[in-house]
Parts: sequence; C-alpha cells; structure tokens
Amino acid sequence: MAYISFQPSAHFNTKLYTGANKTVTGVGFQPDICWIKERDAAASAVFNAVRGATKFFESNSNGAEQTLADSLTAFTSDGFTLGADSNSYVGGSSQATVSWNWKAGGTGSANTDGSDNSTVSVNTTAGISIVKWTPSGSNATVGHGLGAVPECMLSFRLGGGQDRFVYHKDIGNTHYMKLSTTDAKIDDANAWNDTTPTSSVFSVGSQFGGSDSVQYCFTSVKGFSKVGSYTGNANADGAFIYTGFKPAFVLIKQSSAAGEDWNMYDNKRNTFNATDKALFANLSNAEATKTGGIDFLSNGIKMRGTDGAFNTSQTYIYLAFAEEPLVASNGTPATAR
Repeated sequence: MAYISFQPSAHFNTKLYTGANKTVTGVGFQPDICWIKERDAAASAVFNAVRGATKFFESNSNGAEQTLADSLTAFTSDGFTLGADSNSYVGGSSQATVSWNWKAGGTGSANTDGSDNSTVSVNTTAGISIVKWTPSGSNATVGHGLGAVPECMLSFRLGGGQDRFVYHKDIGNTHYMKLSTTDAKIDDANAWNDTTPTSSVFSVGSQFGGSDSVQYCFTSVKGFSKVGSYTGNANADGAFIYTGFKPAFVLIKQSSAAGEDWNMYDNKRNTFNATDKALFANLSNAEATKTGGIDFLSNGIKMRGTDGAFNTSQTYIYLAFAEEPLVASNGTPATAR
C-alpha cells in the first residue's frame, strides 16, 4: 500500500505560543491559512494569504471580514508576525494561544473553470485550496483548482450576514451545516444547488450573493488527511475511526442532531492520550476538558466516554490531518502516543 512521500508537518502544523507583538517561528513553512484561537479568552481569527495579512474572519459568528493593523501583520517563511493586538484576537499581551496552519499556494492566481471566475491558491499535493470569488447571486459554478473532488468546504462571506456554510461529502449536496452554530445538517437546495463538486468546480446557489466569498476546500489524501463520518456507540469503550495515520488535528461535529459544538483537538495542546482539551469553532469560550476525551492512535482515533461532543448514538462528521502516516515511504510504521 502506497502512502505519502512527504512529511505531513510540511503542509499542516499546529503551533503554540504566548502573547502578541512578536514573530512566531517553528511552523515549518509559510502558512497560507492560519486559524488562531486564544486558549483562555478564546477569541478566534482565521487569516489567509489570498486576502492578505491583517484581514480575518471569526469562525464563531456570521460577521464581516475584519481588518486590524495590529493583528497578524505578515506571513513569514517559517510562521507569522503579530502586532500588539489591542483587540485580543491573536494573543493579546500574555494569552496562551494556538495556531493551526495549512500550506496552500501563496496569494493565488486566476481561475476561469467555473461560470463565476475565481482566484485560487492551491496545494494539489496536500489537497488544500483557498478560493475567492464574487458570487452572481444565482446558481453558478466556481473553479477550485484541486484537480480532485473537494470533500469538505468551509465558506466565509466578506460582507458578513451569512452563516459559515460547511459542505461535507457525508451529508451530501442537498444539505449544509453552519460552522458558527450548533445546528444539525440543514436541507437547502440554495446552498450547493443540490450538485456534488467535481474535480474542477463546486456549485453554489442563491444563498451565495451580495458579497465576495472565501472558501477553504479540502480533499482526503492517503496518509495526510481524511474527511469522513461515523456513528457513536454511547459506550465508554467508544467508536473507532480509521484514518490511516496518527492524527495531529481533528474537527468533529454531530450532524444528525442539534446542540453539540464544533470540537477541535490537536497533538500539541495534549501531547499524550487522552486528548481531552477541546476548543470550539462556533464559540468564543475558553478551552475545556472533555470527560474521557479521545485517543490519537497510530492509525486513527478512538473515542473514550459518552460525551455528546463525540460519542452518543448519533452521526458525526470530521476533518482530520496527520502527524505522520501509518507507514512512511521508507516503510517505517507510526507509533502510538
């Protein structure tokens, strides 16, 4: 079985730091998506290289893109530079903060594959792209540049007023979810026009309109990333998800019922199992400890306990990225934590 020949940390990496007004190094590459969340105050800011430094969205609201000159001021070859952050979005004076970083393709280039033209920053090796376009307000297609079918997409409208739409292959093209709420999946043809993405374009309906939009697109890459779903078993010996790699990050949301948050776990805030320190994409809450937690194993994720966030008798969707593949290109197997 063939696995990736690259190090996952060259395309995704979590970096912890404290405070702002500094240059954060050690990411390992120049990030094109940088999602920053304070751990105790838990403000949230999502930056990308297409829109440029100082411009960000909050994942926990449907507000417009913000521009703050003293937030993330530059992307560097090994991380990013922060201003004084007087508004406490990227670390404030002394906040413990986490950044999740993805490598796409820089500031982007023109794409004319869809009926609505787009600017695309793409990393085909790792299955990651950033797409910016001006929606026509009616049914349309938009080029994404992946050369593979997007399996998960997170959408942000620059002008605000639209919930952060999420496409996920396992809830299908007739439904969407909201990254900024605890809602279950929503049936609405006006989101994705009831049309599955192709290897060149994704489809949107009349829900998209009135303002430029940015969409983050991901597709599964063996040994590096996985988009999937599972059904919890409501048992202390919880469900197991096979990913084919030792996870570095996972985003989990109950999709079949409302009420649970978008939980975010990583291998840097918890360096051993159980991985129980959760942050929340839809909340400004501080980091919380989940009873039982989840285990990051050499080949996947094991749920521990019956927390509604990850293991009741409901369906859950997830997006996960690797620390290392189950088997490296040189034949070396991953070890458990």
